[in-house]
Amino acid sequence: MVGETEQQSYGERFFSDLNTRLRDLEEKQRLLRDKMLLVTKGFVREREKNFKEVQDFRRDIEKLKMENERFKEIFLRIGEAVDRAARKEDLTILQRQFDLFRE
Repeated sequence: MVGETEQQSYGERFFSDLNTRLRDLEEKQRLLRDKMLLVTKGFVREREKNFKEVQDFRRDIEKLKMENERFKEIFLRIGEAVDRAARKEDLTILQRQFDLFRE
C-alpha cells in the first residue's frame, strides 16, 4: 500500500508539474503574442506615417518644380524687357544725335 500511495503521489506530482509547465508555456505564448501585436501595430503606424511623409514630400517637390518654372519664365520676361529697354535708350540717344545734326 505504501508503494501504491507513493505511485499515486508521484503521479499527482507529475501531472501537477505538467499542468504548471503547460500553463507557464501558455502564458509565455500569450505574452509573446501580445508583444508581437504591439510591435506589429507600431510597425504599421510607422509605415503609414512614413508613407504620408513621402506623399507630402512628393507634393512639396511638385510645388517647387512649378515655382521654379514660374521663376524661369519671370526671369526670361525680365531679361527680354531689359533688352528692349536698352534698345529704346540707344534709339533715343541716336534720335537726339540725329536731331542735333539736322539743326
